[in-house]
Amino acid sequence: MNATPVHDHRRLGRELDLFDTDPLMGAGLPYWLPDGAAVRHALEEYIRETEHRAGYQHVYSPVLGKRELYEISGHWDHYRDDMFPPMDLGGEQVVLRPSLCPHHALIYRSRSHSYRELPLRIAELGGMYRSERSGVLGGLTRVRAIQLNDAHIFCTLDQVADEARAALDLIRRAYADLGIRAARYRLSLPGEGGKYIDDPAMWRRAAALLTEVLDASGVSYEAAEGEAAFYGPKIDVQIADRAGREATLSTVQVDLHQPRRFDLSYVGPDGTRHRPVMVHRAVIGSVERAVAHLIEEHGGAFPAWLAPVQLAVLPLSEDELPQAADLVRRCRERGLRAALAEPAQGTLGARIRAARHVPYQAVIGPREAPADLVALRLRDGRRPAPLPATEALARIGAVVAERRGELWADA
Repeated sequence: MNATPVHDHRRLGRELDLFDTDPLMGAGLPYWLPDGAAVRHALEEYIRETEHRAGYQHVYSPVLGKRELYEISGHWDHYRDDMFPPMDLGGEQVVLRPSLCPHHALIYRSRSHSYRELPLRIAELGGMYRSERSGVLGGLTRVRAIQLNDAHIFCTLDQVADEARAALDLIRRAYADLGIRAARYRLSLPGEGGKYIDDPAMWRRAAALLTEVLDASGVSYEAAEGEAAFYGPKIDVQIADRAGREATLSTVQVDLHQPRRFDLSYVGPDGTRHRPVMVHRAVIGSVERAVAHLIEEHGGAFPAWLAPVQLAVLPLSEDELPQAADLVRRCRERGLRAALAEPAQGTLGARIRAARHVPYQAVIGPREAPADLVALRLRDGRRPAPLPATEALARIGAVVAERRGELWADA
């Protein structure tokens, strides 16, 4: 029996023109090529829609903040080694943010809140920056500029378990849609040393809440000391690549520290101020690491809705080129990502092989062109009977719009 092939996203990502690097940009700072940007955009749109349906409100916040902001949050004391040095600006020091949570705390604090508004779910696909050592950088999995799918839920203490459990359910649904398998669940707890906030009672309370969530969710998990965030324990959803290397992709965290540091409050039913709890949650973690894993998991053959090119149009000869170009135009009008593989690019066989990762190939020959038909070739080897172009595009469009796992279903 042949072993499952191991795909390296660094090699495959460059072969498929998804991303690359340049020494002048610097280590750990990859750039996205058009096809990679298309995958990233589709993934970001998916997560925004998913969060919107789950009751999240999206915000934007700046990637810079005063050093004082991170002193208040605790990052400066407990996370400084992973931050870029401060920059002097107009007599103040500003820092590239290592996390979005202090910014979201300020957004919450900017308005008064009643208990009737809670839970308040704030989400952002935002940039953050970490001063990773050169020796650990690689591809998209360890980078210095990160686009994080982050969210913070401000809620009452008795809402924490339900919100954390709902976040865990959201992660599991996203994994099912994306074809990602969780390797294991980890309850990450503090270890020894000055890395963590010194408040044993706070840690016990937060850890008890997450333990309750994991037990109620019915997933097996392992406790790991020394893996918590500096301000609180977390549930880490671990993934593994085909070589067995493990990494954290998604997290759910309970934070009793930053609401106190930022003096966050809401007005309770008794008319007095109460302290909210902050639940941190990342469904797909960083976009970079998620795409790296998807490249390796699918070997570059993404589900149709994620594929950078969803339909390759292959005219048999120059005579069918006008009809092929028109089909590409019609695809784009429908929101489908299509590319024209012209006869000048090689024989039909060579063009078919070059488009082997594309979910659909539409061959247009002298029989199809006059009747506005397409002869489809599916990536899995199937060849449906020639269809009117309008019907073929409608069926492909339905697969993409519904984010189906299968490429085709008989009518």
